Parts: sequence; C-alpha cells; structure tokens
Amino acid sequence: MAPTIAVLATLDTKGIEAAFVKQHIEALGGEAILIDMGLVGEPGTSPDVDREALIAAGGSSLEALLENPDRQEAAPILIAGATAILRDLIAEGRIGAVLGFGGTQGSSNCSAVMQALPYGFPKILLSTMASGDTSSFVGIKDITMMFPVSDILGLNPLARTILANAAACAWGMAQATVPLERTENGRAVIAMTNLGVLTDGTMHALKRFEDAGHEVIVFHAVGSGGLAMEQLMKEGHVQAVFDYGLGEIADEVHGGLRAANPERLTVAGQLGLPQVIVPGGTEHIGLFTEPNVVPERFKNHQHTFHNPIIFAPRLNAEEMCEVASSICERLQQTRGNAVMYLPLRSTSRYGAEGGPLRDPESDAAFYAALKEGLPGSVEVVEVDADAEDPAFVDLAVDRLLAML
Repeated sequence: MAPTIAVLATLDTKGIEAAFVKQHIEALGGEAILIDMGLVGEPGTSPDVDREALIAAGGSSLEALLENPDRQEAAPILIAGATAILRDLIAEGRIGAVLGFGGTQGSSNCSAVMQALPYGFPKILLSTMASGDTSSFVGIKDITMMFPVSDILGLNPLARTILANAAACAWGMAQATVPLERTENGRAVIAMTNLGVLTDGTMHALKRFEDAGHEVIVFHAVGSGGLAMEQLMKEGHVQAVFDYGLGEIADEVHGGLRAANPERLTVAGQLGLPQVIVPGGTEHIGLFTEPNVVPERFKNHQHTFHNPIIFAPRLNAEEMCEVASSICERLQQTRGNAVMYLPLRSTSRYGAEGGPLRDPESDAAFYAALKEGLPGSVEVVEVDADAEDPAFVDLAVDRLLAML
C-alpha cells in the first residue's frame, strides 16, 4: 500500500511549494493530503482539507476569525483543528507521516500540532528556524527538523532540491515497519534515567535488566529526557521505572541547565508504577558559561568543568537540603511501589572519594533531609556505597525486579 503523507502549510503563502511537495510525493509512488493552515489570503493551490474544515475542527468558524483577523488569537484554533484532524487520520490508519513547513509562525503552529501526536509517528518540519535553538519546536517529541537554507518563498533551484528532500524524507519514514509497540511476551519495558557521571552504573543496570529478560529505555536526565520519560509513562509504554539520575531536580531548584518542570518525579507515583529511585547526580548543577570561566556566584563553591562550557558547582549543605525538600514534595502523592536507595558514600562519581566534588558533610545533611521529609509510601534503603558501585546497583536492580 502506497504511503500517504499529510502536508501542513499555510496555502495562501506556501501554495506553490505545497503543490510541488505533493507532486514529488506522488512521483515517488505515495499520496499526499494537503491541509490548509492559512487564514486570510486565497489558497495558492487546492487543499484536500480546507481552512473552513480545519477551523471548524478547532471549535470556531472562518467567518468568526475573519471578523478581526489576528494571528495570536487564531493560532490556538488552527492548531487544535489540525491536531484533531491528524489524530483522526492516524487512528484510522490513513496517513503514515506528517510534513510541515514554514517560517517563524508556520513553524510554531506546525510544531505545536506535531508535539500532540504519538511517539513513533513520523513528524518532519522544514523550518527556517532549524538552525539555532530548536527546543521550543521539538519539545519532548520525536520531531525531525530540516533547515531550508533560504526562505520558503517560491521555487528556485535550491528550494526545489530542499523541498524534494523533505518530501522524500517523509515518504521514506512513512514506510518504516517498526511501530512503537510492546510485544506481549512477559517482558516489561523499564524506563531508566542516566547522567554522564553515572554511566558506568547505568550500563551495569542495563545489562542486569536485559539479562533478566526485560527491555530498557534510557533517558538522558537533562530536563527534556526526564519529561519525555514521564510522557511515555502516561502513554502506557512503560511498566516500571529505575530513576537513577535526579540531577534535573537539583537544576530546577538552583537554576541549572538540566532543569525539568514541577511535574518531574510525580508521574510514576501517581500512576502506581513500580519504581526504584536513586538521587544520582544531585550534588551539583550544570551551567553554561564562557570556556573555563567560574561564575561569580559560585566562586566559593567546590567546582569542576564537565566540559569547557558546562560548569558544575558543588551544592553546599543548605542548597542540598533545598533539593531534598523538592524531591520529598514531589513524592507526596506516591501510591506505594516506590523505594529510594541512598548511596551513602556519594551520589555520583564527582562526589566519590578522590572526586572533584567530594563533600561528605553536605551528603549527610542531604540524606537526613530526605529521610525526614519522604512520605511513608516511599521506603528508604541506605547502602554504604557509591552510586556507581556494582554492589549498590545490584541491590537496587534486584529490588525492582522483585517488584515486577
């Protein structure tokens, strides 16, 4: 069966480009559904889903929006309409990928739609904003962004090549045959967080879980990683959690680059998923800085450089207790099946014996605050070991396996 690609574009300004993309998809042997996300001007090519239908799916009418046209007011309606239409097409199995393109406004609208679509469904965004900070467009979803080099205005030798590449990308991805599905063979999918200062322990745990017959998805706990993990929990793709790296909490409390959001560390507990928690990597935060420059705020802190532009200051006892308080608050709604393992010698290799951020007194204050503030639904197990010690990891892994 030929793949069908949904194409999102404002056809009043991108009509000729959308028509070219559709023709190229059809030349490859696929089909295309043009969805018009425009508002004011006349479409430059005939849509398969016109703006009237899209706006109606978003809960309004074209007439109402044209009474006083405003991009900011119209955007949520256009996004809601396109999201509803695409979700229906995906549920009906009628499309295999979505391709959107545009400048600042078009990229913002298209990416908001794509962020609402399921993991694993191909999402391609050709955007003039792709060369730079793309975090607001990608969010925590698997969106593939392409940079068109030139503005997306008219056809020319460069534009035809880039548009054809984008069309071929969507067409090819739509033919992938590996859906995001869990095989019903008794194997659990375990979500695990990791940081670079915990990688040896993560690799040991990964092998243990795989040897036990389970599958593991490892997330880099730098803000987006932890949030993506919890979104996959909500969507039912995860059956258990080994939350080994909580540096995202430390960075949120103290303004670091790995910060997540207030929902982090709450989802597994609210869903009742089995979880083992380790406060790995909480003794420091990460900050972007000029190469090898210590920020004034942390002149009196122990510190190291994760790399020349990522500065890692050690948190003192008071700051660590603030992190502990935030962790405890997030776990208040946990409904059982949760155990926190405390590696009493260090929370990462930075804080281990001989490490650049060694501070046993701050660690002790941190652990005391955790034990005092954690709810009774979270069991606490203290182990005289470093976070990456194989013996410590084995204990934590064995406990999660027993819970499964």
